[in-house]
Amino acid sequence: MPCHCPAVPSPVVALAGWCPLSPAGARTTQLLVDPPWRPAVLWDQVTVTCWGSGTTGATTWYKDRQRWWKKGPSHFTVTESGTYTCDRPGTGPSPPIYVLNDWLVLQVPARVLLEGDTVTLRCRGWKDGTVTGVRFYHEGKDLVGPLNGTELSLSPLQLHHSGHYHCGGRVNFPPSPWWEMSAPVAVTVTATVTAHVPVANATITPGPLSHQVHSGDPMTLHCSVQVGSAPVTFTWLHNGEEVARGPVLELGNVNVTHSGTYQCVATNQLDDHSVFRALSPKLALEVTPWGHWNTVAAGVIGSLLFLVLLMGIIVALHWWQLMDARKHQERTPPDSLAPPGDDPQTIYMELKGPHGQPWEPSDIYEHLQQKL
Repeated sequence: MPCHCPAVPSPVVALAGWCPLSPAGARTTQLLVDPPWRPAVLWDQVTVTCWGSGTTGATTWYKDRQRWWKKGPSHFTVTESGTYTCDRPGTGPSPPIYVLNDWLVLQVPARVLLEGDTVTLRCRGWKDGTVTGVRFYHEGKDLVGPLNGTELSLSPLQLHHSGHYHCGGRVNFPPSPWWEMSAPVAVTVTATVTAHVPVANATITPGPLSHQVHSGDPMTLHCSVQVGSAPVTFTWLHNGEEVARGPVLELGNVNVTHSGTYQCVATNQLDDHSVFRALSPKLALEVTPWGHWNTVAAGVIGSLLFLVLLMGIIVALHWWQLMDARKHQERTPPDSLAPPGDDPQTIYMELKGPHGQPWEPSDIYEHLQQKL
């Protein structure tokens, strides 16, 4: 965590043609940064890659102008702020990469800025903390034009946009907010479109390298390079076979035939004899057969489940009514019930015998015969 004191100005970050040809025409080593913003910030978990000719294991890394890692890897994740360069046999040292850990940092896309492009400058607080009241400055002059929060858009880029930029803002960290200024960043707009930088680091979006979609889904792939002077051409490969050209591959509503591996090849040309290509990592696309009939089946299953639930409710209601009627019948006194099967208009009487005792059926029959 940086200490709360005026920051020591970091070295100015130059963004124009950062991999030019030497007078003899030899290529220089390039130092690529991911995420592709300059200066980089430590909390982004930045990966730097040394790109150039020579043996991969022969990369020498320098930190703050001191040899730091001899025979190191071609790329690694930065864990300390500072100034980094690399050296590859045959192409020499790279331009520097600055990794900052300041309270306020102004960042510019890490690419060559050409006239007519659109570029966005962003002002970021330490570890993306809240920054309010952000102002942008060009050669020390406050830019009073329309601002978009912590970003400044320059579109279309003109040659007069070149110069030094920095930002200021109120950082909100305990114990109380204070005003902070960023280190300056040099922006140089070039008008030439002559290729000076070989293409490198071709990537396909959307990622990741393994992508699963359903049949019928729309799918579009984009290819881009981190560095490479215009004009850059793009070629698309599906399972190693060329299928299209251009930076965008429209697959439309995909089906299982679109499954497989996709790569894009970015190409630019320095002169009549030097052509450079960058091959992207393979993207494995898997299209699962989820389409119209699956949707219909899901709808039918849902309807059947609804009918089963409805039938269950009906059966439960019928059972409840039967139980209620049975309980009502059990609560009714037996004397209040008429003998089953008799006419409700018939009057029943009980004949008493001598001394008020009930007659036996044989006595009644004998008594009737005597009367007759």
